[in-house]
Amino acid sequence: MKKIFSLVILCISMFTLAQVKVPFTGHRSFDILEGYSGTGTPHYYLDVKKNGDVLFGYVQVNQANGKETTEEVNAGKYAANKVMKVQFKEYNETFFVKFDKDKIYLTDEKGNIQNLEGCCSARESIDKETCTCESEFYK
Repeated sequence: MKKIFSLVILCISMFTLAQVKVPFTGHRSFDILEGYSGTGTPHYYLDVKKNGDVLFGYVQVNQANGKETTEEVNAGKYAANKVMKVQFKEYNETFFVKFDKDKIYLTDEKGNIQNLEGCCSARESIDKETCTCESEFYK
């Protein structure tokens, strides 16, 4: 009986340690970079699963011909302050991000938050040459 009880305790302990603490679960949209004229702005999103898997995707509708393009990729397991590499094949696009409960940040490979011209809104670009590449999440 002691062996069975010990085995049950061991299994529960392993299950508890295996769980990943994620800042949220579910679908969140974000817009870090502004779109290019004529192509339509891609609407990026991420989907965090209870097991810690993070899926990134986008939906883009070409304004000229109405064609919709979508893609979704698994970027791995969530970890606090982890830089995630997102590689979309359709447009040969690779970027690095990290995120928390409220915001997502475009970073370099080392996790340094980028400041780029494309991260400014039209209003901000009047006063600034570059802006911090971050976005709040939208449900």
